[in-house]
Amino acid sequence: MNNIYEFLSQKNNCELLIVNDDKQAQIAYDIASYLGYEPFVLSDFRANFGDDLLSFNEELQEITKALNGFYSYKKQNKILISPIRTITYPMPKAKCFDNFTINFADTLNLEEFKSKLYNWGYYFVDIVTSEAEVSIRGDIIDICPLGSQTGYRISLFDDEIESIRKFDIEDQKSFKEEIESFTITPAFLALDDLTFQEINEEVQKVESDAFIKDIHSLGFWYLNDLGEYLPSNMNSFITYEALDELEEVYVFEEKRINKDKFLSLPLVAKSQEYKNIEVANVKEFITFHEGKKITIISSSEAKIKGFDLELSNKNINYVIKPYIINLVSNEEVIISLNKQIKKKRKKKVRLVLDELQVGDFVVHEKHGIGKYLGIEPVTVMGAKRDFVVVMYAGDDKLLIPVENIDLIDRYVADGSSYAVVDKLGKGSFAKLKEKVKDKLFAIANDIIKLAASRELINGIKIDTNKQILNEFQTKAGFDYTKDQVRSVREIFEDLSSGKVMDRLLSGDVGFGKTEVAMNALLATILDGYQAIFVCPTTLLATQHYHGIAKRFKEYGIVIAKLDGKTTAKEKTHIKKGLQSGEIQLVIGTHSLLEVKTKNLALVVIDEEHKFGVKQKEKLKALREDVHIFSMSATPIPRTLNLALSKLKGMSSLLTPPSERLGVRTYVKEYSEKLIKEIILREKRRGGQLFYVHNNISSMEAKKADIEAIVPNIKVQIIHSQVKPTEAEKIIDAFEAKEFDVLLATSIVESGLHLPNANSIIIDGADRFGIADLHQLRGRVGRSNKEGFCYYVVEDKKTITSDAIKRLLALETNSYLGSGTALAHQDLEIRGGGNIIGEAQSGHIKQIGYGLYLKMLEDALATLSGEIKQENKSVDIKLAISAYISSDYIVEDRVRLELYRRLSKAHSKEEVYTIEEEMEDRFGKPDIPTKQFLELILIKIYALGLNIKTISSYEMNITFIKEDETKVSIKSPSKDDDDIIATTLKYLRK
Repeated sequence: MNNIYEFLSQKNNCELLIVNDDKQAQIAYDIASYLGYEPFVLSDFRANFGDDLLSFNEELQEITKALNGFYSYKKQNKILISPIRTITYPMPKAKCFDNFTINFADTLNLEEFKSKLYNWGYYFVDIVTSEAEVSIRGDIIDICPLGSQTGYRISLFDDEIESIRKFDIEDQKSFKEEIESFTITPAFLALDDLTFQEINEEVQKVESDAFIKDIHSLGFWYLNDLGEYLPSNMNSFITYEALDELEEVYVFEEKRINKDKFLSLPLVAKSQEYKNIEVANVKEFITFHEGKKITIISSSEAKIKGFDLELSNKNINYVIKPYIINLVSNEEVIISLNKQIKKKRKKKVRLVLDELQVGDFVVHEKHGIGKYLGIEPVTVMGAKRDFVVVMYAGDDKLLIPVENIDLIDRYVADGSSYAVVDKLGKGSFAKLKEKVKDKLFAIANDIIKLAASRELINGIKIDTNKQILNEFQTKAGFDYTKDQVRSVREIFEDLSSGKVMDRLLSGDVGFGKTEVAMNALLATILDGYQAIFVCPTTLLATQHYHGIAKRFKEYGIVIAKLDGKTTAKEKTHIKKGLQSGEIQLVIGTHSLLEVKTKNLALVVIDEEHKFGVKQKEKLKALREDVHIFSMSATPIPRTLNLALSKLKGMSSLLTPPSERLGVRTYVKEYSEKLIKEIILREKRRGGQLFYVHNNISSMEAKKADIEAIVPNIKVQIIHSQVKPTEAEKIIDAFEAKEFDVLLATSIVESGLHLPNANSIIIDGADRFGIADLHQLRGRVGRSNKEGFCYYVVEDKKTITSDAIKRLLALETNSYLGSGTALAHQDLEIRGGGNIIGEAQSGHIKQIGYGLYLKMLEDALATLSGEIKQENKSVDIKLAISAYISSDYIVEDRVRLELYRRLSKAHSKEEVYTIEEEMEDRFGKPDIPTKQFLELILIKIYALGLNIKTISSYEMNITFIKEDETKVSIKSPSKDDDDIIATTLKYLRK
């Protein structure tokens, strides 16, 4: 920092400053801004020439944004800051950037507009969910220009722009006020038809293992005369840190600018005048340096007051900005009160698209498991309606009106089970449900009894208000995420409440659950009690033992490890130490279930879903008032979370730690050259690899293949048939870096934390579910090193278009916590069954996971004395045409999603809100769509009045109530609008 500050403050007329990496670029940005420059920062672009760039989409967009800004900024004080790896490739010239403005009341030639956006690198999608995407639906255009946080919705009247409004890309709702205009910049480059064509043709000819060859995946490599090596004609300087990196940049790359060009650039010298500082006590530091020019930088005045500094002090220059600069010289002091801001995470789209595919299994509450065949229009009594078609055994079909689509749910059991379709009308499913219901009542009863008995016991009160606990958090070496802060607070409240704690913390792998647990352990031990930390495997126990011992070192806590590897002599010693109270914390496996302690107050269970109910009961039985804190890496379904939270404390970590990087993801076709390159690339950076091959019988052959492709490589095999003790030895050897490649089945997808293994190859990726692929990807990139994940398919010509879509979605969504809608559904599947404890997979398999959870919730609610509304349905047989028409909404999956949301609506307000949203997104509903919305209103009114059937014949409309009473009324005509108006008038009365 000090060298860059001294250099830029001397006004060296620098136009291009070359730094080491992203971190240094951020420092340079803050300093340049503070000194009055207008800085533009290029992203740290770490691709190798010829790489498939879909995985580098974010970096390329950042580069486009920065260069666009730099070239269009016309004043003299601008500076371009670039990491060395980026600038060693040719960058697009100034002529590649342009923009155009969309104005209210302009005429818009739609074909020309589409063509321009296509050439400029925009993605055409159903729904716009991030920048550089556009969706054209009839006379409504949604677009999110590159660099914009919101989308823009253009409404056309014929070819004239009738209105422009911003909209929220999270929930797709537009803002009320109309705007006059907005500007569109290129998402890749501003190319005309001819240039776009030329680049695209060149890309097609290239020999590349990119899964799909197009301008998005390879265009950047073939700029030709559109690109230039930037140092050529700019006043450029390089930092000495960047020179160290320069060596590595050139080791494996021939397609970069001549290294000597960089070595001949003027160097930003080491600072003679300024020193970097870290200030613990700001006020005290200032008093030591009185008489110097003092500047305090803070993002807000409130923060300054929080540090007890006087804003009125004339001797201090206050700068209200987010910069982080901490320097001292003989003349001046600059101190920043700001903390490092985390990189903004991509927003998750709240609007989940229905991923129900034709051919998927579904469960109907009354009829059981069938196969979803799609939505079909059916004409009944001259009126057209949409029905969901579900096929049962013997090719029997069930037609469900779309307004009742909420009666079916996707069938989900565990990954390995294949659904067996039921027979329609046999009543066997009802009997099966009753059987499962009895079992569920027994489970729910146990859960409640246990919770009630623990509720009556006085818990051990732990003092959590010690200063030493706050200091422990600041010594973590990183800032806690807000979820971690909240979870620690919740646990401390439980421990100090005088009640017995039973809390479950769920959070994705590597999101910092152990750090939260350490706070509870420390509070308990410092208060004079003992604690136990139980893990499912020796490997995890060893990992936790080393990690916790390191963090607790300065507190003089006596810690022991007890697992399968502990010798008999050590076991005896540890057990004695626990009974005498000499050992305060023991970390281990199932061996801990039998131990006796002196004053145990807390049991922490890691990966709690790996323990059976009986084992968990044994732990609770160690002492009846012991606090239980469980951790699980599987998300808990929201619904079950609500049901269980009455009985159990629930906390969750949803934010990744700031130093974690996303995993770079590629989809590739198998080739020996590719496998060799991946393995050697990881080896060169001193790392190891996972190779997932999900077929035990051909494991040995695969091992021989890898060893033949890359001689001198060490490969070991692990799968479910390898004995547990042997498996642990293999993992230990892998962790000790005794071999390079762990060849495994998907068994590796849970629990392992091996920070040195940062590349994973998944063979036959098209045969895995999206959730498994997402979980497997989570095995790498677990330290501050970037992870690489390769989804490899045998032959891309033979895989289905759905599999391609699925893989490409994963390739472009590799940011942290990105698990797509489907992955979340599938991950939840694992979470729910586990919490209940006993392997209920048999029941889940019979009735499907969704229905199983719903029934468990009902059982819990009934036994807790809650009154749950019984799910009623109404059969509407009105001779009206009511459906969301495909002319109005073209995409089937969007229609299906709206059908699902409308069928679940419980109030008129919900229907009107969805109608408003539809009008906003797709324009005014046409007649059949408007009539479908009115049909949903009829359904809601009827449910409130206990009406079970509404039907019409000619002009007669009949209502039948639950108690079989019948009412008939007459409509003025048999036209759709009259039938609807008459029905609604009667129901509203």
